[in-house]
Amino acid sequence: MKSKGLTSELIGEVFGTFILILLGDGVVANVGLAPRLAAPAYNWNTITIGWAFAVVVAVYVSAGVSGAHLNPAVTIALAAKRGFPWAKVLPYSIAQIVGAFLGALGVYLVYREGLVAAGTPNVWCTGPGSVFGNAFWGGAGGTAAGAYSLTNAVIAEIFGTAVLLWGVLASGDSRNTGLMHNTGPLLVGFTVLAVGLSLGGPSGYAINPARDFGPRLLGLLVGTQGLFDGLYWLIAPIIAPIIGGLLGIFTYDWFVSAQIADK
Repeated sequence: MKSKGLTSELIGEVFGTFILILLGDGVVANVGLAPRLAAPAYNWNTITIGWAFAVVVAVYVSAGVSGAHLNPAVTIALAAKRGFPWAKVLPYSIAQIVGAFLGALGVYLVYREGLVAAGTPNVWCTGPGSVFGNAFWGGAGGTAAGAYSLTNAVIAEIFGTAVLLWGVLASGDSRNTGLMHNTGPLLVGFTVLAVGLSLGGPSGYAINPARDFGPRLLGLLVGTQGLFDGLYWLIAPIIAPIIGGLLGIFTYDWFVSAQIADK
């Protein structure tokens, strides 16, 4: 298939990330607002499964157009170790943020009445102020059992994004047991599910700067409070995933690619 150039690739990244956030933040809004169920119906498993399928659908839709990075941490990692052109990193990242913003706008339109009635809570992004604040950050004063510091959230984001990259790289690694084009997106989705279930507690597993920042901007515009208080928004969901993505791709090559090549 002949490539149509950077413009088409950017359209693919916008559309793919739009789908990712429409379905991912959509499940957060659905469960958090519980329009059909009582509030105790909240279930972390529902959130993680919803996000996993959001990834699967988004990757299947956009992979043939842009490669379905949908995540600046993935784009930067691929530029660092897989020959992805550095000149495309910034355009891809901007396209991903735009797509994430539009996906959050879609969620707002779908759930507008429920969001307004609830005071426009943070269903958009991770960290303090999210609808899961009590689960992740403890009660008043942050002293309850299970409260996590910014440092702990950063560590969780680094590990979670590294695992994400392991799944992404393995899914297309023909020298490993790579699933390649037809079923590769399923492994990526299952990887996101595993990260959410196993490593998502301290930070809410952004593992994607665009996934967090684009919806955070939308939330600010529609009146959600506290989204940019302090430096959490920059450190945990933006800087830490980039570090984790680089860690993930380098460790995959050290511990997997190099060992396969030596056989």
